[in-house]
Amino acid sequence: MLLALPDLCQVGGAAAHPAAEELLSSIFLNLVVEAERDMRRRLSEKLAKAEWAPPALINVLALDDIEVARPIIAASPVLQDEDLVRLLLEATIEHQIEVARRPCLGRPVVAAILRQGEPAVLTALAGNPTADLSEDHMRELVAEARRVAALRAPLANHPKLTSELALQLYVWLGQAMRQALTDRFRLDPVALEAAIAETVREAHGGVRPMDDGVVVVAREGEREEMERRLVDKLHGAGQLRPGYLVRALREGRLSLFAAALAKLGDVSLDQVHAALDADTPEALQRACADVGIDRSAFPTILQLVRGLNAGRPQNAAEAPRAAPRPVTFVMRAGARR
Repeated sequence: MLLALPDLCQVGGAAAHPAAEELLSSIFLNLVVEAERDMRRRLSEKLAKAEWAPPALINVLALDDIEVARPIIAASPVLQDEDLVRLLLEATIEHQIEVARRPCLGRPVVAAILRQGEPAVLTALAGNPTADLSEDHMRELVAEARRVAALRAPLANHPKLTSELALQLYVWLGQAMRQALTDRFRLDPVALEAAIAETVREAHGGVRPMDDGVVVVAREGEREEMERRLVDKLHGAGQLRPGYLVRALREGRLSLFAAALAKLGDVSLDQVHAALDADTPEALQRACADVGIDRSAFPTILQLVRGLNAGRPQNAAEAPRAAPRPVTFVMRAGARR
């Protein structure tokens, strides 16, 4: 049904009925929340070029796992420059790289990428010949090539590289790329020698490249922060339900499970982590019951949690016998009981 719905909307001319957008968004989000990852990926591919797709749904999919988000980030006409800039601030570095690769990337997004200065994202931008780069943008990228070696080859082949910038880039390239630049721009040998001599002087003065390449490593906590924002979007749309917890665990995403449980139970993330790491499962069982998870489903949840959390929380029989400590799950004022 989920995969057939986009075709029905397309045939039915959903874009011609703005009043139906809220209903469509609610229907899609309701189905997406508990859909498996492969189903969400296929849905993303179907909606990637749909102009009628609900913005709330598109923004949720753009914050999903990168395999789900990639088609949406690459092509969705629903994503505007402000949405893409928000992804650069909220999503993981993998998502940021996909933003930088998006065809015909606008200047506000380019400027945001340059402000952040992430080497892997800058390299993806340099390899995107359709991005709307100004002369100043190109100058900034060439300056970054001094410290980020991975930028040099894509910039050397970039259609917007000028002879002035090629001269600056020349000194950081290998012999083959230097020859290609010399042939392309007919660079002045005297100017080249002067540029190389200046670089040597700077090197002796202690100025040297910072990076030899680019390694894509997520910043600490960035995935957890993105997952919290995704949970907030679903909760704000009224689509965060207990079934989402099971889906998160089946996909191996313990941090997403924790964020969703905290939001559904109106408790802090620290309280959820305490329940997950407790010596007994009672606190976790209480938390799950408080958000409406049936008692019969808890053994499955507990098994999945233990598989992702080094066997914790333990069974009472497995817990250390010395100084047993009670674990309580304190609810915030006004939370459901």
